[in-house]
Amino acid sequence: MAHGEKRQPRFVDMDTPSVARMYDWLLGGTANYESDRDACRRLLDIAPSSQKLAQSNRAFLRRVVRALVKDHGVTQFIDHGSGLPTRDNVHEVAQRLNPASRVVYVDNDPMVLAHGRTTLDEDHRTLILDCDMRETEKILSAARSILDWSKPVAALFVSVLHCLADTDDEGDPARVVRRVAEALPPGSYMVICQLVSDDPQVRDGVTKLMERETHGQWGRVRRTSEVRRFFDGMEIQPPGLGDVIDWRPDTPPPPQHLRPTDWVEWGGLARV
Repeated sequence: MAHGEKRQPRFVDMDTPSVARMYDWLLGGTANYESDRDACRRLLDIAPSSQKLAQSNRAFLRRVVRALVKDHGVTQFIDHGSGLPTRDNVHEVAQRLNPASRVVYVDNDPMVLAHGRTTLDEDHRTLILDCDMRETEKILSAARSILDWSKPVAALFVSVLHCLADTDDEGDPARVVRRVAEALPPGSYMVICQLVSDDPQVRDGVTKLMERETHGQWGRVRRTSEVRRFFDGMEIQPPGLGDVIDWRPDTPPPPQHLRPTDWVEWGGLARV
């Protein structure tokens, strides 16, 4: 939490599926309700690979955090839309390599906040913020309480931008990314990936399902070209942008004929 911020009780709606709790179920977690599980089953009817994608996305998060610490010397992170705590959270991965690493977690799901304050908020090197990921000024102002703005920071938008709708105001996901990138210290990095599909039936079907199930707490499944534009003006780092399962894998990725054909998590790492 931000220094001086009062903890306010938040209502957990068990009847309306939550993106964070659905993701938890897809990862094999238990911090979810029957409404979340039912919604996931309907999601799997449209996009059967959803569970595998959630797992490969989490593995990508671990790999990219390790690479940022080991190869780029980054020890400060802002995890936008961090979701429910699970194994190998960002600060755990980073601090295994450099104990001085600091992480700011950002989420506004009441269940994420409740679990995060008991699991993630371990010491002065971690901070849990009750913020919408679009509240850039509020997030960055609070983050400065534990992050050193004279050193690089990695901003993470991992599998969250599909939760934001396209708008004509400052809440538009591309504008959010640009605003954060412009405010980061020199030498900082941006990690972005989101769900994409070349199949219009999957794009439209998932978008409509999630919009209905979450009562509007959803954005849009996008095309690859649309996510690529989120990186405009940044220096893409090797191995480039693509299916995150191919981003510096620990083990050989599956051959093309064994990969999902419905949708993928697509993105990568860039220097801002």
